[in-house]
Amino acid sequence: MFAIPLAWLQLKRERIRLLVALAGIGFAVILMFVQMGFQDALFDSSVRLHQNLEGEVFLISPQSTALIAMRSFSQRRLYQALAYEGVESVSPIYLGFAFWKNPVDRSTRSILAIGFDPANPVFSPEVVPNLEPIRLPNVVLFDDKSREEFGPIAQLYNQGNPVITEIDGRRVAVGGLFSLGASFGADGNFITSDLNFLRIFTRRKMGLIDVGLIKLKPGADSQKIVSQLKRDIQEVTKDVVVLTKSELIEFEQNYWKSSTAIGFIFTLGAAIGFVVGTVIVYQILYTDVSDHLAEYATLKAMGYKNLYLLSVVFQEALILSVLGYIPGFFLSIGLYNLTHNATALPIGMTPARAILVFCLTVIMCIISGAIAVRKVQDADPADIF
Repeated sequence: MFAIPLAWLQLKRERIRLLVALAGIGFAVILMFVQMGFQDALFDSSVRLHQNLEGEVFLISPQSTALIAMRSFSQRRLYQALAYEGVESVSPIYLGFAFWKNPVDRSTRSILAIGFDPANPVFSPEVVPNLEPIRLPNVVLFDDKSREEFGPIAQLYNQGNPVITEIDGRRVAVGGLFSLGASFGADGNFITSDLNFLRIFTRRKMGLIDVGLIKLKPGADSQKIVSQLKRDIQEVTKDVVVLTKSELIEFEQNYWKSSTAIGFIFTLGAAIGFVVGTVIVYQILYTDVSDHLAEYATLKAMGYKNLYLLSVVFQEALILSVLGYIPGFFLSIGLYNLTHNATALPIGMTPARAILVFCLTVIMCIISGAIAVRKVQDADPADIF
């Protein structure tokens, strides 16, 4: 079967057709990579804040649907958790969207505000190394991974220049930087104290928080404490929901998967890429088989079985899938880097996605070969006369 590379010889005989086929397959590969990459970036960025919160148990309002649509509840529910054995500390967190004024061009853009008591940090020192500046009135920490539209804040601060701007019309100073990153829901972030948060959001009331963070003592049984909190607070008061960290992350991801059209659109885009690639490969293989139908009939007359002829077509499909995947893979890496630099989203090539798209490419070409191979069965030795 492999003594004579008939499949390869047939493909390379028509070089223009081969290049067109590889371009079509490469386009389908890029489309699948881009759609899957955007979808993963959506889900990863949407829970970046959640993953960096240093807590094991969280309280949110049952009316909250996602980070971009949180509802407030009384912090009294959070402080009730201090009565349970195994709870080390609690931290109220305020969340809200405000308009940040670019200090250079004076344009405004919506930004996510995160407020909490600096005495009870909610982020690790690796994410937020210094909270002392926000103890001062009207001082914030700016996320240096926010989009460029907020201004060259990190550059100005690192140069030692004072950075003064406005948030919802209130004059504030940037007292430091931290690294969290943008998401589909928030183009940028800043951190401040709970008191400064209430100075910016004048309509918010002290004690009405958006997330309650609970830290447990080392060795504490988290599942037992969560069960107790759900039984004594969630089921009795009905005004909070108790979640573990993994449940909070799942809660956020489910919103983007099922409650928005974005996740569906990206999945549909990847499926369209698969279908487009299948059609292109089918057209190439069908044309190739039609052009060489007399040769296939000759091989039949020489004693070659249908199985051999079918294997030639499937070999062509496999060769096309590999050769088309390689340029699509490297071009997709370039597009990932371009998108990351332009949007600050966590998008990049992963081994799992590379393997998945390669398998889909092979399946795509095999399906096309299976459809086109029916033409080979029509090859009759009488056709050579």
